[in-house]
Amino acid sequence: MATRKNLTVNRESLVHKLRYAAGRPHRIAPYLKRAARDRWLAFKHPDHVSYYRAVMASDTRRNPEAAVGSQTHERWLALGEMQFEYLLGHGLRPGARMLDIGCGNLRAGWRFIEYLDAGHYYGIDISPDILIAAKQTLTERGLQAKVPHLTLTRNLTLDFLPEAYFDVVHAHSVFSHSPIEVIEECFAHVGRVLAPGGHFDFTFDRTTGTEHQVLREDFYYRTQTLLDLAARHGLAARFMEDWEKLGHGQSKIRVSAVGADA
Repeated sequence: MATRKNLTVNRESLVHKLRYAAGRPHRIAPYLKRAARDRWLAFKHPDHVSYYRAVMASDTRRNPEAAVGSQTHERWLALGEMQFEYLLGHGLRPGARMLDIGCGNLRAGWRFIEYLDAGHYYGIDISPDILIAAKQTLTERGLQAKVPHLTLTRNLTLDFLPEAYFDVVHAHSVFSHSPIEVIEECFAHVGRVLAPGGHFDFTFDRTTGTEHQVLREDFYYRTQTLLDLAARHGLAARFMEDWEKLGHGQSKIRVSAVGADA
C-alpha cells in the first residue's frame, strides 16, 4: 500500500498539533501518554543513546514488533520483505557480507540471514532488549546454523569491526530516530568498513520544509543536508528514486566511497 508523504509540514509546530488533534481526537490520549513517558525518560537519560535505549526497553516490553514500527505481524512481515526484495533487486548475492545497523528484532534481518552465506550477517543495535527479541526471532525461524553476529553497541564508530569488510551496510529506520550528530558519527566511520565497491543504504524521514524533531524520537531532514554531510566525510551519496515508488513512508539514500561504483 502506498504511503503519501507530507514533505512540507512541521510536525513540531503547535498549529500542526492542534489541527492533527482536531481531526483525530481518538489519538490525543495515547499521544499525551507517550509524551509524558518520553519527557520522564528524557529527564532520566539526557544523552540520546541512553534515552532511546530506554524508549526501546519500554516499547519492547509491550510488543517487540511494534517497537520497530510494525503495529501488526502482517505489517512486520511486509516491511521486512520490502527491504529484502529491494536489496535483492540491487544485486545482493549470498556471498555478500552485510552489516545491518539497527537490526531490531530482525524484521528484515531474518530474511538476510536465511539468504546470505553462514556468518555473513552482522546485526548491531543500541537496545539490549530488542536484541533479546532478535535472538527469539532467530530461534523461531530455525536459523541458528547461519551463525549470525548480533552485537550490542553504544555508538556508530564501528571501531570493533574490520576494515574494508562489508559489501552492504544497511540502516532502515535508524536515522529517522537520530539527531544529526549521530548521523555524522556514522558517516565519519562507515567508509572504513565498506569493502571496495560496497555501499551503505539508509532510510530517513524527509522534509522539504523546516528540519525538525518530534518527542526526541522522530527527526526530519532535507535530502540535501544529508547529501552534503556525506560529502564532507568523503562519501558519494545519491537519492534512491526507485525506493520512492514502493510507497514507504521514509526515503532512502545510498552512499559509497568517492570513486566507487554505486
